[in-house]
Amino acid sequence: MELENILRTAFPSLSEQSLAMIAKQCRLVKHPRNGILFLEGDTGTGFYALSSGTVKIYKTSPAGQETVLRLQGPGSIFAEVILFESDVYPVSAAAMTPVSAVLIPREHFLGLLDEPRFRNEFIATLMHKQRYLTDRILYLTSLDVEERFFRFLVEHYGVREEYSPELSKKDIASAIGTIPETLSRLFERLRGRGIISWKGPVLAVDRDYLEQFAREALPEGFDD
Repeated sequence: MELENILRTAFPSLSEQSLAMIAKQCRLVKHPRNGILFLEGDTGTGFYALSSGTVKIYKTSPAGQETVLRLQGPGSIFAEVILFESDVYPVSAAAMTPVSAVLIPREHFLGLLDEPRFRNEFIATLMHKQRYLTDRILYLTSLDVEERFFRFLVEHYGVREEYSPELSKKDIASAIGTIPETLSRLFERLRGRGIISWKGPVLAVDRDYLEQFAREALPEGFDD
C-alpha cells in the first residue's frame, strides 16, 4: 500500500487500477545524502517516483563541469526518458538530501503501455510535465537573475525569513541558469542593500522584499 500511495502522488492522472498494476513490480529504494542514483551513460533499467528528499538532475561536461538541469522534489517522476528514446540515462542523478523513491522497472512499465487505457492515462501525466518544461524555458528567458534566485527560494523552501539551503552556491547558480560569478555579484549587491545576510550556513532574507516574488511563484495560501 505504501508504494501505491507514493505512486498516486507521482501519477495523479492514473486510476487506482493502473496504480496497482505499476506497484506489482516496483520496489522502494533509499539513498543517503550525496548518493548517486544513476550516472549519465548507465543502462537505464528503471525510472523513479520520488517519495521524500531532493534529487539533483545534472550533466557533466568533458572538462568535468556540472550543470544542474533540475531539482526533483517529492511527488515527481524522473528518468522516464528511457521509456521512449534509449535505454541509456542521458543525465546523472544524485541525492542532495537523504532520499526515498520508488524504482519502476523499465520492461514492466513498457508492457503496461500496451494497455490502451493505461497508455492514455500516462500520456496525460507526460503532458503535465511538458507544460512544466515550457514554463522553465519562459523562466530562463524572461526573468533576470535576481528574480530567478528569489523564486527559487520560494518554490523550493517556501516563504520565510531564514533558509538553510542544502545546495552549494555553485549548484544554486546552475539551478537558476547562471554562473557562480554572476550569483556572487548578485549576493554582494543584495547584502549591500540589506536584503540578505549570511550567518554561517543560514541565509537571512528581508521577508517583505521576498513577498513580491512569492506572489508570482506560489499559489495563494502556500507560504509558511
